[in-house]
Amino acid sequence: MTGRFGRPPRESPPRLSAELDPGLLARLSRGARSVAGQVFALQASLVLLLITAAALALVFQARYDSEREAKNRSLAAAEAFAHAPGLPAALDSSDPTRILQPLTETATEAAGVDFIAIMSTNGIRYTDSRPELIGARAGGDLTRAVSGTSFTELFRGEPSDAVRAVVPVRDDSGMVVGLVATGIDVENVSDVVEGQMPLLLGAAGGALLLGTAGAALVSRRLRRQTRGLGAAEMARMNEHHEAVLHAVREGVLIISADHRLLLANDEARRLLDLPPKAEGRSVTDLGLDARTTSLLLSGRVATDEVHLAGDRLLAVNVRPTKPYKGRPTGSVMTLRDSTELAALSGRAEVARERLQMLYEAGVRIGTTLDVVRTAEELTEVAVPRFADFVTVELLEPVLHGDDPELAAGMHSEMRRAAMGGVRTDQPLQPVGDLIRFDVPTAPMAAALDAGRAVLAADLDAAMGWRAQDQAGTREALEYGLHSLISVPLQARGVVLGMANFWRAAATPDAFDEEDLSFAEELGARAAVSIDNARRYTREHATAVTLQRSLLPRVLPEQSAVHAAFRYLPAKAGVGGDWFDVIPLAGTRVALIVGDVVGHGVHAAATMGRLRTAVHNFSTLDMQPDELLGHLDELIDRIDQNESSAAAGPDGNDAAAGEAASVTGATCLYAVYDPVSGSCTMASAGHPGPALVWPDGRVEFPELPVGLPLGVGGMPFEAVELRLPEASRLVLFTDGLLEDRDRDFDTGLVLLAQTLARPDRSPDQACGDVLDALLFPAPSDDIALLIADTRRLEPDRIAEWEVPADPAAVSRVRGASARQLAAWGLEGVAFTAELILSELVTNAIRYGNAPIRVRMLRDRKLICEVFDASSTSPHLRYAATTDEGGRGLFLVAQYADRWGTRYTERGKVIWAELPLTDSAEAAVPTPDLDALEDLAW
Repeated sequence: MTGRFGRPPRESPPRLSAELDPGLLARLSRGARSVAGQVFALQASLVLLLITAAALALVFQARYDSEREAKNRSLAAAEAFAHAPGLPAALDSSDPTRILQPLTETATEAAGVDFIAIMSTNGIRYTDSRPELIGARAGGDLTRAVSGTSFTELFRGEPSDAVRAVVPVRDDSGMVVGLVATGIDVENVSDVVEGQMPLLLGAAGGALLLGTAGAALVSRRLRRQTRGLGAAEMARMNEHHEAVLHAVREGVLIISADHRLLLANDEARRLLDLPPKAEGRSVTDLGLDARTTSLLLSGRVATDEVHLAGDRLLAVNVRPTKPYKGRPTGSVMTLRDSTELAALSGRAEVARERLQMLYEAGVRIGTTLDVVRTAEELTEVAVPRFADFVTVELLEPVLHGDDPELAAGMHSEMRRAAMGGVRTDQPLQPVGDLIRFDVPTAPMAAALDAGRAVLAADLDAAMGWRAQDQAGTREALEYGLHSLISVPLQARGVVLGMANFWRAAATPDAFDEEDLSFAEELGARAAVSIDNARRYTREHATAVTLQRSLLPRVLPEQSAVHAAFRYLPAKAGVGGDWFDVIPLAGTRVALIVGDVVGHGVHAAATMGRLRTAVHNFSTLDMQPDELLGHLDELIDRIDQNESSAAAGPDGNDAAAGEAASVTGATCLYAVYDPVSGSCTMASAGHPGPALVWPDGRVEFPELPVGLPLGVGGMPFEAVELRLPEASRLVLFTDGLLEDRDRDFDTGLVLLAQTLARPDRSPDQACGDVLDALLFPAPSDDIALLIADTRRLEPDRIAEWEVPADPAAVSRVRGASARQLAAWGLEGVAFTAELILSELVTNAIRYGNAPIRVRMLRDRKLICEVFDASSTSPHLRYAATTDEGGRGLFLVAQYADRWGTRYTERGKVIWAELPLTDSAEAAVPTPDLDALEDLAW
């Protein structure tokens, strides 16, 4: 195909025929061995290399620009044609080719492209610049355009290689109904580049001529300045003159390869006190310091090494000279007097080290909120850079997190909390010993009395210290301890303890006044961190005590599940995770786990409030979703009351914002019924449980997760599961699964793998789960509750359907008597018959059919009467003249517990009796037939 870019006739590039001046060439050839000639050859080579590289870069850039321009032009043409009005309608017509082929031919010439093809979504051409291709499938991958994405590409294939753009055509609904492809043949793109080649080659030739001429001029000028000298002569001249001209402020020695002095300037003679006519002598004959002589003989490189020359300290630098034609190299030594500078720099270095230590103290002391560890960090910072040994003593209340003011006036006795040193065989009392400061003139007692650091530069002369413990101090002096600084650790004006910095034989210099101020600053920083750790310890202990008092110590007795639990508080602070197991009526059990966002006393107290509320609501036998709804309303009222109280009478909103809120608490509430095997559960923002089936499969049932408690506004949804016996329910908080280094989903995978191990009790499973998932330092509390489900055996269940006929009461009594006899419970038969008579009579008179009676033999005998009425019975005291109203009163008197729970189709009135009749003698025996006529 012939595009709009016609291929120009090929022309040969112009030949470089410029000739250099013959006289210049002759002069350059005569000086080819000179520095100027070598410079010319090098510059000419560099010019040729750079021009060649530049020409190639321009060729590639021109090709790249041409391809990019072709892509942009093709894409613009395709976009314009694809968005033309009426194009979707034409594609939808019976003959798109008849309508669109003339338009594409006109657009091809106007857009400056080689072809415009309109295709269906499967690539069949409706139009093309080559009519013979109409109806054929276009080559290449068109899936991106079919999915709605425009793209450009360098297409290679039939009918020709081209720079192609493909754009989808959309109808009014946005659906892709066709494709528009435009492009320019690669051959025409290459023709554009080839047409620029003569200009590029001409420019390269001109640049080569200019560069060569410039190199020749530079070489000519260089030859004049060097007077035609060769490289060897200039190297020797440069070696001598550069050392003298550029090091005149320092002493300079030039040493030959055979270790003889070649040159010494006046400054070197003065600093080293060299003898006259020292040049030519061996360095061993110059009377230099032995260390300096050894350095010159070794030939090694030295940088600012300090050498002694008489009473001067010299900073010495040694560098080798460059080799020439394989000859051995010598060396150049420079010297400068640094006697005064060394003294200043020494003091500056000490100050810099002290500042660095203070910075490290701020970073390294107090990394944990542990009192003893903070004291240990003080010793680690100070040893060995400041002291050889460091001991830290703290008051007993501080170690336990109590207020140090409790020990006011009792600073003569402290407990050694930390000790560090350069050696382990030290004579000081070990950690844990009680340290006494009985002698007022001892440095420790004096520091505590004055409230500031005290220096004992010479321990041998510190009589107060020696009098405190004569045997111990004698041993310490023999060990080599010779200097001490005692610093009281004070925060907010209250003494927390004492830090003692010791120096021994490893550091012969004694402490001085500058060291005293540094030790005091170091102690002040450590005291702040120790006080922070002490206060955290107190708060943490308070929160732990509160939390332990609010969580269940042991699980209650019940038969529905075999449960075990684990609870671990976070290392960073006590949180609000909690769990519970609550026995319910009808042998059912409630399993609860929850989480209160935050840490500290408030989170623990909030957790206690929630646990108490759940206990109260569970006594009403609510469904899990209904219980969570009431709990959400309760928390919302608590938050409103606390916000109003925090705002104060003036309605200060800022104060109200600071009030603690319960919003953010989550809870999972599940009720398991061992009679039917059903488990009903609902969640308020809490992760669902893991379910381990009897065959070992581990699943995480889909559970609608509602909003967290306190957010309000949305109802909760309950889910009911049917569980076979020996299923295992695993309830947990998110602290078990996720942390900074592990996400929640990864934790779920690890939990499933751990729970899949067979033949383990719930307690063993709890231990295995913690071993597999516990973090070294958990950042959140962990609550884990594992329960194996049980089923109540069928022979422990008795049920009867009761017609709505008062005469059926006697039949129920008889059936229950026979069942109790079969169970061996004749001792409680009368009480059970009495209770069933009253409950059934009430259901017949005031309830709705169907009516059903069920007795369960568990840890207690449970009597239940079901009816379809939602009317709630109330216990009341009947007057002596009333004809009824005593039935429920009798039930309450004879039963251990009784209550009502509501179902989807009515209610259940239940009563629990002991399996042995312990109250028969205390309660008078009424006439059962007469009781049937009593009204409630």
